Amino acid sequence: MNNFSYYNPTRYVFGTGEYRTIGTLLQGSTDKVLLHYGGASAKRTGLYDAVVESLRAAGIDFCELGGVKPNPSLELVRRGIELCREQGIRYVLAVGGGSVIDSAKAIAMGVVHEGDVWKLFTQEEKLTAAPLPVATILTLPAAGSENSPNTVITNEATGRKLGYGHELLRPALSIVSPELFLTLPAEQMAYGACDMLCHIFERYFTNTQGTELTDALSEATMRTIMQQASILRRDPQNVEAWAQLAFSGTIAHNNILGLGRVQSWTCHALEHELSAVYDVPHGGGLAVVVPAYFDAVWQANPGIFAQWAVSVMGVAPSRDTERVVKEGIARLRAWYRELGLPQTMAELGIPEDADFAAMAQGACSVRPGGLLPGVRTLNQAEAEQIYRNCI
Repeated sequence: MNNFSYYNPTRYVFGTGEYRTIGTLLQGSTDKVLLHYGGASAKRTGLYDAVVESLRAAGIDFCELGGVKPNPSLELVRRGIELCREQGIRYVLAVGGGSVIDSAKAIAMGVVHEGDVWKLFTQEEKLTAAPLPVATILTLPAAGSENSPNTVITNEATGRKLGYGHELLRPALSIVSPELFLTLPAEQMAYGACDMLCHIFERYFTNTQGTELTDALSEATMRTIMQQASILRRDPQNVEAWAQLAFSGTIAHNNILGLGRVQSWTCHALEHELSAVYDVPHGGGLAVVVPAYFDAVWQANPGIFAQWAVSVMGVAPSRDTERVVKEGIARLRAWYRELGLPQTMAELGIPEDADFAAMAQGACSVRPGGLLPGVRTLNQAEAEQIYRNCI
């Protein structure tokens, strides 16, 4: 196990009806917030009205900025930054899923940053001051952004989708009320579960030794995600299954599972190019890329892949490691199918003549030496071949 430092200041409030306490929970922290949300669903379901009522009852004023969409845009982030500066807002409240929370985090650090917020994502500049505090009310369990130090934003003008991480980006407060998820479409649940699972894959598949505890925690969380998602596919009104899935999504990405081990994030780098160029759902892109990535790299560390196949995918142990690993990958593909997730570029709407070379170059360009890390380091040509293997 490697040395590590872990900091997690988020107050995490979980349970039915807890979203109605947002005003009380914010009292003493701020008297005005930027209320940041996505589309019409928050208003249609009554969540927006409940949040506003709670804020007003607590004497907290707000300005609002809606319009966040999947693969949140830099343009809206910049609008939020200017609105906060104009209105003197020093606290951001995100009501939505990972896209809304990521947008809120980018706004929170852009308000205090002396330069262009996008240059933080391109690594041309470093954060110059502590971001504004962010509170979240989660409406879609998936990205884990409610307890992570990360944000991902798309620059639609340049076709780039980049992430930024800083420990000070962890939300100050996050509320998770599982009944808010009952109106989600089946495909959103599936995309979310796929994203959660991949957050663990990026940490679990490592060459670091002495990781027995986080291996076991990761395997239990992966099993829970898969079990509860399968239940919700059959019974989308199962509040307990939503609760289990949502908590698993938080654990998958608050980095407790990544402590003391080298992490990869190659699958996310590959997928970000797909969703930046073609605006595909992040979870759908991961469902296509992940199995092809596994096929390409498992031989570099067959032990960890066989361990996963047995402990998570339920493959019978065998001395034939190749058979075990390949059966594990086949079962993962079958589970994706069970959830209705895509498996090929064509199913994502991406044509065979797409510029995979450019996307591979983009994925590799943000990594040291232009190489994608993991159990096996990949160069640009190998990354391009993974894309092509998904056609």
